Amino acid sequence: MNKPDPSAQRGFSYSRAHFEELVDKALAHAKQLGATDAGAEASEGCGLSVSVRKGELENVERNRDKSLGVTVYIGQRRGNASTSDFSVAAIEQTVQAAYDIARFTAEDPVAGLPDEADIAQAADQPDLDLFHPWNIDSEEAARIALVCEEAAFKTHRKITNSEGAGVSAQQSHFFSAHTRGFRGGYASSRHSISVAPIAGRGDNMQRDAWYSSMRNAEELAGPAAVGRYAAERALSRLDARKISTRECPVLFESPLAAGLLGAYVQATSGGALYRRSTFLLDSLGTQVLPKHIDITEDPHVRRGKGSSPFDEEGVRTSGRKVVDAGRVEGYFLSSYSARKLGMKTTGNAGGSHNLVLSSRETQPEDDLPAMLRKLGTGLFVIELMGQGVNYVTGDYSRGASGFWVENGEIAFPVQEITIAGNLRDMLSGIAAVGADTYTYGAKTVGSLLIERMKVAGS
Repeated sequence: MNKPDPSAQRGFSYSRAHFEELVDKALAHAKQLGATDAGAEASEGCGLSVSVRKGELENVERNRDKSLGVTVYIGQRRGNASTSDFSVAAIEQTVQAAYDIARFTAEDPVAGLPDEADIAQAADQPDLDLFHPWNIDSEEAARIALVCEEAAFKTHRKITNSEGAGVSAQQSHFFSAHTRGFRGGYASSRHSISVAPIAGRGDNMQRDAWYSSMRNAEELAGPAAVGRYAAERALSRLDARKISTRECPVLFESPLAAGLLGAYVQATSGGALYRRSTFLLDSLGTQVLPKHIDITEDPHVRRGKGSSPFDEEGVRTSGRKVVDAGRVEGYFLSSYSARKLGMKTTGNAGGSHNLVLSSRETQPEDDLPAMLRKLGTGLFVIELMGQGVNYVTGDYSRGASGFWVENGEIAFPVQEITIAGNLRDMLSGIAAVGADTYTYGAKTVGSLLIERMKVAGS
């Protein structure tokens, strides 16, 4: 079935057919130079970003970029080079540069393109409905951003300032091929509305932010709703206090829970595993999460933010259960890392695809108020600061803000605290997962309750 060429639609300068021609020229020249194998990818991206602040237009930015990347193999020596010049001479020079780098690079016994058996053929490349260009000009984008910010200001007179609101419309497309038989590419889009209001005055000021991001602009939350919710979040943080140092249960708001899922992915990714720089080394087949926890991966969700019919190497992707009843069923491997570990690629060159962490004990009524009741008395975290995560040891220490909860009800906001623990203990100590699921990037999870952590305060 011949699909329409999305690159022929509004906004792109180059067609898919032109990209195929560029890539084929690069591969042919690599073979002519004597390369054993080669791969190439041509890509183009363009978009509009508009920001406003305090009712005034602040910035209008248009971006357009293009690139041709080439990877050349001479036996098991690898070289890579790229260019933004699509002329024949520039392509040949780029291929020559990649070839020369490979000539002087040390041999790597596991370097090379994916095995042919793993490569996504045409039948393995479903249309995932990822491309929805937003026909918007800078005036309309500014109007939407102003509506969003104005709604924040109108929420309450205590919203006294703003770090601004923004609208972004982005789209891109690419074509990739290599000498093991892979050919593929697609167009995609990503649009967003965001705002960051400030509440209070003097020494009692708090900021918060919210956004909506979708492949299709028609699915974005309304700008006024985004503005009001961001304002309500900032208002709820006024009159924050410090608390004394203690140990207690901690409830992570769902966007932050997605960060803990990301930490798990990092710890079970091929690079960390073969370098032996992870606290979850040799964890395949072992119990690292409670038995009520599952993690699934589905690369073929229509319009999904992490959807792709193949990974960055052209390996086909497929759905799988990464964690089953708390037991590690699979890692996140590229062809290279899989070979280093003596395993098979999982189609994760470039990262994970649409992960969902869920609990078999979660009920439909387990919304945020229900999760606060499960927390009982403890800390509800809505913001984390700093990068205090050691993936080798699992040690975890982050600055935090949120709310102190007593008897299942929010008592008061808290700030200037640090939460600490070990990721291995935190993962095994997941007591409950909420039904208030939120998709942050390519990860979906509800609010997440950890049985016990250290909280350092005053």
